[in-house]
Amino acid sequence: MDHQHKDGEPRRGRPRSEAVERQILEAVIVLLEEGVPLAGLSIERIARTAGVGKATIYRRWAGKEELYVEVVQSMESPSPPLPGDSLRGDLVATVDNVRLRGAAKRSSALLHNVFAQMQSYPKLWSKYHSLVVDPRRRVLDEVLRRGIANGEIRADIDLDLVGDLLVAPMLVRTLWRPDAELPGPEVAERIVDAVLEGLRPVR
Repeated sequence: MDHQHKDGEPRRGRPRSEAVERQILEAVIVLLEEGVPLAGLSIERIARTAGVGKATIYRRWAGKEELYVEVVQSMESPSPPLPGDSLRGDLVATVDNVRLRGAAKRSSALLHNVFAQMQSYPKLWSKYHSLVVDPRRRVLDEVLRRGIANGEIRADIDLDLVGDLLVAPMLVRTLWRPDAELPGPEVAERIVDAVLEGLRPVR
């Protein structure tokens, strides 16, 4: 059952210990580095490696999927806050963050391997999308809605399609063409400017 902090924020189970959580996340990473596949990880083995009881893990994560997603998040760079000064600036920051995350996956053999394994587990892949990908996409949608409200882009656009138009080119360059040279930050500007050119209202 969720409890409340003094400031009203929800708290899962007993008081959370950041040190213990970090210990558990690092235990999973150690096992993965040793070559243990996701299918071979068990809460028992993770608890033993972390030096905690199974109940300590279950108090913090509902199941292995949530734990694995947080492990992946801990290996990725956190998304920086958007500048908030302009539609173009926020879109460039969003697309460039895709570049940085893709570069991290290409440079980290472990992260790349974990992602490849995750895609073989539909429940885990779905959980990653719901906890990580979807919130990022909602932020992008909100930026686009703000652009519509400000009259900077057309009101008849399909937000999902525009999101794909912005993000997909960077995904292609960073993840789907592993032999190609990694793009620099200026590529995010070129992608955004090209898409915005087609989204401007017709005067």
